[in-house]
Amino acid sequence: MATNRSRRLRKKLCVDEFQELGFELNLGFKEDLSEEAIDAFLEQFLRDAMTANGLGYVGGDDYGLVCLAKRGSVSEEQRATVEAWLKGRDELTEVSVTPLIDVWYPENAINPA
Repeated sequence: MATNRSRRLRKKLCVDEFQELGFELNLGFKEDLSEEAIDAFLEQFLRDAMTANGLGYVGGDDYGLVCLAKRGSVSEEQRATVEAWLKGRDELTEVSVTPLIDVWYPENAINPA
């Protein structure tokens, strides 16, 4: 693919200075947790960790991708806030949060700021 792209095309493709960052997470729930308890946890997660921080979540109850709710990138502080919120929960036995990645092209390296 051509590397000499117009600013408009770079923005449309979310590359170079328009790269958008997010992170993946994996969750492990306690074995004896009921479906109702998992649903209640997910509602709290979406309200308190995602919406309250201007983030969006795409995925299931145990794996997903977190990105900014609008166009742009998740900050390292937002990632750390979500990780701390998850690690403070009793419903989970395991929490894995990746470093920031390119949400459109995960195989691409992160551009320096």
